[in-house]
Amino acid sequence: MTAREAANPRRTPARAARREASRTGSSRRPQLRLVRAERDARSGTNAAVLARADLLLFFGASAALTALGLVMVLSAGSVSAAQGYDGNSFWYFQRQLVYAAVGIAGAIVIARISPARWRVIGPVLLAATSVLMLVAAHPGSGTSFYGASRWIDLGPVTLQPSEFAKLGLVAVCATILRNKANKLDDVGHLLLPIGPIVVVVAGLGLLQRDLGTTVVLCGTVFLMLFVAGVRMRYLVVGGGLGLAVAALLIVGEAYRRAPIFTAWIDPWAAPQRSGSQLIQGLIAIGSGGWFGTGLGTSRAQWDFLPNAHSDFIFAVIGEELGLIGALTVLCAFGLLVYAGIRIAIHAQDPFDRLLAAGVISWIAVQTVINLGAVTGLLPITGVPLPLVSFGGTALVVTLAGIGVLASVARASARGPTERAPSARAPRKASR
Repeated sequence: MTAREAANPRRTPARAARREASRTGSSRRPQLRLVRAERDARSGTNAAVLARADLLLFFGASAALTALGLVMVLSAGSVSAAQGYDGNSFWYFQRQLVYAAVGIAGAIVIARISPARWRVIGPVLLAATSVLMLVAAHPGSGTSFYGASRWIDLGPVTLQPSEFAKLGLVAVCATILRNKANKLDDVGHLLLPIGPIVVVVAGLGLLQRDLGTTVVLCGTVFLMLFVAGVRMRYLVVGGGLGLAVAALLIVGEAYRRAPIFTAWIDPWAAPQRSGSQLIQGLIAIGSGGWFGTGLGTSRAQWDFLPNAHSDFIFAVIGEELGLIGALTVLCAFGLLVYAGIRIAIHAQDPFDRLLAAGVISWIAVQTVINLGAVTGLLPITGVPLPLVSFGGTALVVTLAGIGVLASVARASARGPTERAPSARAPRKASR
């Protein structure tokens, strides 16, 4: 160590390396934003221990939320199920139980797939779902509910293609950002081809009149760009333009203006029409008190609160389980997001890190949008609460995302040497 470095203890070797890289013109961001440049490579034993701890915390939170979702779907949807399905109050619960079983089986299979396979699966999945989103948006082939046309009726099941688009878009963006890791300072490389891909997928979401899913998709990509190390000024400008476009889209269409101006800003202006859902949701949450009224005793489910078992299930949680139960659910989501971030940080490969960060960003953004709508902090957009709300496609795809994060953690446990064996050393030349 030189005398100058000894006099300035803040001049760490990592900072000196970054300054030298900048002077020589090499990449100015050798590490992603989630990872400290000073972090040393971990041994295989430490990586395995960290991966097991991450998976234990992650699976614990995921299992708790999925189980809670099944219980609350049964509790919140029993009345509407009995009214709509020949007195079968277990109809929603039975369907959700089947979807949960399919999703868990899919998550187990996906967890055993190498994360690198998503470089191929992602583009195929996104292309297929984009076509299906276009089919769902067509009045002759799609199924419309509450003004949105985002479902395809397949007889015994209803498919929502935009849910699969979330996973496909995350995988595609992770691949592009990994390949352009040293070119993210160039605006041209940054916008192509991520910009056109996001515009097309978001446009299909708007064509379906599904503003909530469109916001989730764009918000997920925004966070992935942040994780990849894109300059903050680019993110600020891009985020500002995105908000401006969203405001123009909201003002330009009557079906988007209504949830903002009458159902969110002043729901009491139309308490029996557009404002009724938010008002009844707040009444349900407020009537729960500290410990709630008890499972199955919700008054909101008796036709007072629309979509009590789906988009507004958190209001029923607040009523039946009280403030303590609602805070417990929030803590479970916090643990889920925290464990997902740990999995992304501990990933050995940059693509794996971006893939994990994208999946947990999608789950986090969707959770914030749903909880914000139920509590009146954000407009109502029809976005379900991950793992908890009723919805077959949403539950299956979210559990598939859980499997992707598990596969990243398993790959991290194996370490870089096991995942990518080094090339065989050249033989010594014989004399």
